[in-house]
Amino acid sequence: MNPLLQVNNLHVAYPSKKFFKPALEIIHGVSLDLAPGETLGIVGESGSGKTTIGRAVLGLAPVTKGSIEFEGKDISHAGKAERRKIARDLQVVFQDPYSSLNPAMAVGDILSEPLVTLGATRADARRRVRTLLDQVGLPHDAADRLPREFSGGQRQRVAIARALGPKPRLIVCDEPVSALDLSTQALVLELLLDIQRETGVAYLFISHDLAVVRHISHRVAVVYRGEIVETGPAEDVTLKPEHPYTQRLLLAAPIPHPVQQERRRAERLRLREQQREQHEQTAVGLSRA
Repeated sequence: MNPLLQVNNLHVAYPSKKFFKPALEIIHGVSLDLAPGETLGIVGESGSGKTTIGRAVLGLAPVTKGSIEFEGKDISHAGKAERRKIARDLQVVFQDPYSSLNPAMAVGDILSEPLVTLGATRADARRRVRTLLDQVGLPHDAADRLPREFSGGQRQRVAIARALGPKPRLIVCDEPVSALDLSTQALVLELLLDIQRETGVAYLFISHDLAVVRHISHRVAVVYRGEIVETGPAEDVTLKPEHPYTQRLLLAAPIPHPVQQERRRAERLRLREQQREQHEQTAVGLSRA
């Protein structure tokens, strides 16, 4: 089976605001692929570059080298018109379910507007909105209410419904549950899994939480300082990590036992110091070369 998404040797760099400074490269040669109906979890701590990978796929970050292919077509430097065509098959769910929704628009308008923009009639869009609300477990009268009338979990359901509207083949989920409490996180993750089983949609699921990624992903790619340092089946990477950075991420998860938690903290600090020394040695070797 051909991959739905293929990223080859991706480099992303942002130009400096000062003309005499070189561009700042965030992503250094990342390669990954995603099959139809699959979930690939991209995990890393804040500043690792995981969100930048998702933004590059969405056309929101500048690709300076390498390529991004969607359904076999290079979209690395797609223009606005081409991106509008791609939007039917490539959607996104952002982290904050409130700021990503227009607070002045009713939910029905939020869901129907992108469908009309893509060519649907108003009547077809209204019928699709009713189906979407059923699909994400919200009542039909939600269409007449404003986002502020819903809880965080319900607002994220609205955001998921909006992404599902055009019946996409791939949804980029950028920290979609990190702003929610644990019980609501579980409900939203189960909703995403149910939707995937029903529709066959693929997810590029970006998160800092190994437990969340383990629950929803088929495979996992771990990003550290703009590079993928470990990849493999979700259970192997999240329960038996080989790379010290992935081990640190696993040890960072809190457990309800003070003594064991203290041991985990000490081991995490040891691994961090070990990685720091390795980077310093590498830097010295490069400078001598």
